[in-house]
This record gives sequence, C-alpha cells and structure tokens, in this order.
Amino acid sequence: MKLSALLEQQFILPSIPKVVALLLNELDRPEIDLKKVTQLISTDPALTTRLLQLANSSFFQLSGKISSVSEALALLDLNHVRTMAQAAATGASLKAVPGIQLQQFWDYSLNVARVSRSLAGLVRLNQQAAFTCGLIHAVGELAMHLAMSDITAVLDEDVHPLGMNRASLERKVLGYCYASVGAGYARMWHFPQPMVDALEHQYAPFENHVYEPLAGVIHLAAWRARGKEAKLTQRGLAVTFPGSVGVALGLDIDMVLQQDPFDWAAYT
Repeated sequence: MKLSALLEQQFILPSIPKVVALLLNELDRPEIDLKKVTQLISTDPALTTRLLQLANSSFFQLSGKISSVSEALALLDLNHVRTMAQAAATGASLKAVPGIQLQQFWDYSLNVARVSRSLAGLVRLNQQAAFTCGLIHAVGELAMHLAMSDITAVLDEDVHPLGMNRASLERKVLGYCYASVGAGYARMWHFPQPMVDALEHQYAPFENHVYEPLAGVIHLAAWRARGKEAKLTQRGLAVTFPGSVGVALGLDIDMVLQQDPFDWAAYT
C-alpha cells in the first residue's frame, strides 16, 4: 500500500481501558482535579492524540500551536474532554490491533515519552513537546497494523513491531516506515510543525542534512526503550548506540542511560 493511500484510511486508536475509566470517574466528580486529568491523558497515546487533534483544529483558531496535554486542556472545555473519553470507552471493544500486544505498546510508548522529556531537559528543548512526541511517536505503527495487517504480519515474522530494526525493514520493503505515517497524520491534524518534523525525521534525525534536535531526542529515547524491550546487555547497548545522533546533541551513552524519569505507574 502506498503511503498516500494509507493516510486516507480512517482508524480508531485504542485507548487504555483503565485510564479511560479513571478519567471518566474523575470528570464525574463535583470538584475535578485538572492535574490528575492531565496526568491520566498523558499516559495514553490515543487520548493524547485525539486531544491535540481537537485543540489544533481550525475551530479554536490555534491550529499548529498546541503541543501538549496541558496546553490543550487550558483551551478546551471539559465537556469536550468528557465526550472524547466517552467515545474512547464506547470503542473499547475495538481495541484489538492485529500483531500488536497493546499493553506492551502502551508501556513502551510511555517509556519513550519519559526518556524524551528527560533528554529534552538536558539539551534545553521544550520538555512538554518532547514528552508528547515520545508518547505518540509510534502511532503510525498502529495505523499500519490496522490498515494493512496482511503486510505487517509478514514483516512481524522478521522483526518485532518494537524491534530495533523495524523502521529499517519497513523502509526497505515499503519505501516508508511508521515515522512517515505518524508524521503524515500529524500534518493532516495540524499539529505544530516542530512536532511534525520530529515525528517525520525520528528514524534518521540528520539524514539529508536535516537538523531537527527534537527528532534526535525521540530517536535516542526510542533506542533506549527498544533496547529494553529487546533485553539488550550493556555490550548490546554499547554496540547499537546511535553515536552520531548523540554527538550532534552533545549526549553520550551514559547520559542517555542514566535518565530516571518520573514514575507514572500510579496512573496506569
């Protein structure tokens, strides 16, 4: 399937059932804790994506400017959030994605988001935007598995969807990878251009003379998270560390591995 045809597909990103339930429960309270609402949505790639899609729509006249959950919630009425959460709850029965273990995908995405935020702090980039990009950086993989499950099933036999060389395999076979898909949707949804660029170039941040620091941060965070999924040893991590990206950002392997992001486990 060509990338343009894939981007024309409509799909429903699955949300984390427990997060949706906790969010609806919080929104039903007489006194709503906005901090908790923010934290809950920020653990769920699908809810975050829907919220940013809404906040960046032409209706609110801030298209291309909202890059985080907290910014979106400052703009939106909580009724919008409640409607979104109810829709996510209704679609719970549609949560299966062929070839993807959703709990693993959610945990992995949150891990990338945490590390992205920490690394962004080290290189003085927008930490909220980095967290958001990290959280949604692989939604293109979900879209591919939903829209072309027969093709992704063949790819999955060679490399796990969260495998270290997944993007390389997809580009070799299809001519594009999950990064291109995610960026394509982000562009259609009018996400801020720096986020679109980061998603687009996360696979190869400095390819073709492109220099998008946020893409480099996402690349390093995804490398660390995929290394964890692959249970790489210290030697394995050292061998696979994307040194050229690290050099460009002034980050060595120890700096990347020593980050200890805030634990969001209480909210998942």
